[in-house]
Amino acid sequence: MATEQLNVLKALDVAKTQLYHFKAVVIAGMGFFTDAYDLFCIALVTKLLGRIYYTDPALNEPGHLPANVSAAVNGVALCGTLAGQLFFGWLGDKLGRKSVYGFTLILMVLCSIASGLSFGHEAKGVMGTLCFFRFWLGFGVGGDYPLSATIMSEYANKKTRGTFIAAVFAMQGFGILFGTIVTIIVSSAFRHAFPAPPFYIDAAASIGPEADYVWRIIVMFGTIPAALTYYWRMKMPETARYTALIAGNTKQATSDMSKVLNKEILEENVQGERATATTSTWFLLDVAFYSQNLFQKDIFTKIGWIPPAKTMNALEELYRIARAQALIALCGTVPGYWFTVAFIDIIGRFWIQLMGFTMMTIFMLAIAIPYDYLVKPGHHTGFVVLYGLTFFFANFGPNSTTFIVPAEIFPARLRSTCHGISAATGKAGAIIGAFGFLYASQDQKKPDTGYSRGIGMRNSLFVLAGTNFLGLLFSLLVPESKGKSLEELSKENVGDDGIEA
Repeated sequence: MATEQLNVLKALDVAKTQLYHFKAVVIAGMGFFTDAYDLFCIALVTKLLGRIYYTDPALNEPGHLPANVSAAVNGVALCGTLAGQLFFGWLGDKLGRKSVYGFTLILMVLCSIASGLSFGHEAKGVMGTLCFFRFWLGFGVGGDYPLSATIMSEYANKKTRGTFIAAVFAMQGFGILFGTIVTIIVSSAFRHAFPAPPFYIDAAASIGPEADYVWRIIVMFGTIPAALTYYWRMKMPETARYTALIAGNTKQATSDMSKVLNKEILEENVQGERATATTSTWFLLDVAFYSQNLFQKDIFTKIGWIPPAKTMNALEELYRIARAQALIALCGTVPGYWFTVAFIDIIGRFWIQLMGFTMMTIFMLAIAIPYDYLVKPGHHTGFVVLYGLTFFFANFGPNSTTFIVPAEIFPARLRSTCHGISAATGKAGAIIGAFGFLYASQDQKKPDTGYSRGIGMRNSLFVLAGTNFLGLLFSLLVPESKGKSLEELSKENVGDDGIEA
């Protein structure tokens, strides 16, 4: 039987790039901007939290979060994200993409604010409420993954679909960079308004009561851009593919898209190995990606790029951490995302992912093999350049493509669910990376206070290199979706009699 697309879907596939495409990128992208800010800003302030709530004046070193508390603070939002990806991915296929899109944003905004208002001044109360609200913050963030990817894939034309989905995801890079900029500005303002001595001169005065406001402002600030896009999310019509293929209302889909495209559209009446590929590669990517992102500060400290904590006051340390991470984001992370945007519909998903995992493996080995040499004074520049290149090829590579491909290759009735499953599997890898790297990277002879001996930083980098290599191998299973319609990929075209083929 010959098969063909519904007219409304065909019109979307061949539509010229126009204003509504860019509006959709901004509306969906600002959600990812907020997602990245919320997930990664915590890595900037954990050392400050340790100083504020766990400094013991009797000891000769600044306080730091106990091992279990550090693991919880860094990892609890990822646990929430995993749950949110599964739940909202499923809900997006049951109730519609638009129906639940606004709710995830409201949840993110409210829980981000609540995280910054964590109750009390005692460590137990503050950390407990912070973790509680960050779990639900992550739950909302998780919903944004399958919904934003599915909405953008179903709105885009087939020629530039990869570019637009990649552009939505690339806003994550700006969210990471924005978090470092906000931290630099806030910490600089408080440093100049409330000068404090280094820890080794006066332990108590090196913190200052004002520092407790600093981390709260940083955590809450990401709500502003997200809240500004809520109105526009609610104004977006439901995607035509959901309305026509799942709800079965071709008339409504045609009407909605006629308005969006500003043209009259003729009204009509009317699989397993892929899941393995998209879940496994996302899982392996996130083990390495989140290990590197969440613990940049620890890596920079261990290689001596950030001075010893006792030589600085609390806000100076925060400032230096943010400045170092801003440099990595500006030179490696953000450009990597936008290289994907530029080349995804030229090179294709498969080759970008394969190249990304390959280069990540090479550069991780290039750091791990001469690690003892690179961490010596005077050689830090080489370490930072190689480290930045791993971020560049993560984003001009599998961090972007693992987000894009699941939004394209599954049928409309399962697209949001399957994207959520793929993303949740990735977050399982992120949780392993976040918790595992924290313990594994501890020195084999002299671990940090409160930690048991690990395999050391150098061996941990070898493990991450191996993880990237496995990702490379699993990438061979990923199908190429460049230039094909969503219905061609998922075999959802309809037959001559109007029945699904």
